[in-house]
Amino acid sequence: MYIIGFTICIALGVFLAWQNPSWIANIKLEIKDYRQYHQIKKKLWNRGFHLVSIKSSSDGKNQEAYYYSSKASNSKPLIVSLHTWAGDYREYDSIALMSKSKNINYIHPNFRGSNTTPNSCCSPLALSDIDDAIDFAIDNGNVDLNKIYVIGKSGGGLATLSLFMKSKHNINTFSSWVPISDLNQWYKEGIIRNSEFTDDIVNCTSSDSGHLDPAKAKERSPMYWPTPTEERKNAKLKIFAGVYDGITGNVPITHSIHFYNKVVAAFGAVDSLDYVSEEQKIILMAKRNSFGDYGKISDRSIFFQKRFKNIELIIFEGGHEMLTSHAFKDLLD
Repeated sequence: MYIIGFTICIALGVFLAWQNPSWIANIKLEIKDYRQYHQIKKKLWNRGFHLVSIKSSSDGKNQEAYYYSSKASNSKPLIVSLHTWAGDYREYDSIALMSKSKNINYIHPNFRGSNTTPNSCCSPLALSDIDDAIDFAIDNGNVDLNKIYVIGKSGGGLATLSLFMKSKHNINTFSSWVPISDLNQWYKEGIIRNSEFTDDIVNCTSSDSGHLDPAKAKERSPMYWPTPTEERKNAKLKIFAGVYDGITGNVPITHSIHFYNKVVAAFGAVDSLDYVSEEQKIILMAKRNSFGDYGKISDRSIFFQKRFKNIELIIFEGGHEMLTSHAFKDLLD
């Protein structure tokens, strides 16, 4: 069985490389990004960042964060950068140095650590921890309250979508890269791929008997939560997905597509052109081809793009990754 599965994977890789030579380059970039992004590099955090401990407003337990306070005399934006699924506040984050180089307030909070326990994974405690971190940054820095930005990739993208739904703060922009939006869907996809993350999903949702409890998974999935249209009427939500994710990465682009459609529906979209259609979704999933000339982000072509009011979906040439230079610049623009 393993030999058959391996052979199928090789055949699929050869086919994709033949269809689109840039696929191989994307894999190399993903490997490079993975190595960089998941290393805990103390030398990064020793370059002007402060390790702080923030008392939870929910249960009184301290959560650590790395924090940079702008040295400018005038108020500056605040970037709240959220760690990935298996990471925590110590995880390498390129956005940190970019923020410091622009003298912008920055915080990289722990919100109950990696998504392996019931207190993590977008639980009420975890989301409260992020709000507490924002409070800390506001109280201890000169923050422009109209320019608070939240950004995250993968599990951090999930947390970003969750904060869009539930944060108490007035956030200017939510930038969610290759996010998970539905733990039920991701669990089923993981079972098919024999993913290591399926055990995490079971554990963090307190599911019994080693099998996922769908009701508990919905409680951690922003896909199933009511959209706070009044609270977010002036906020921007930008969702980015690499078109090859789900093949070279662990999170299929349907997570981004379905969440985009959900939110624009809540904001009153009635024209079918404002949605990603089933036909468009099938073509994207089956062919991974561009729908037209939408320009580029960084050096990558945009394969597909939708926008309704302040909600935007961009599917770019790439995999399970954040294009950090573009992501940072896009926040500040």
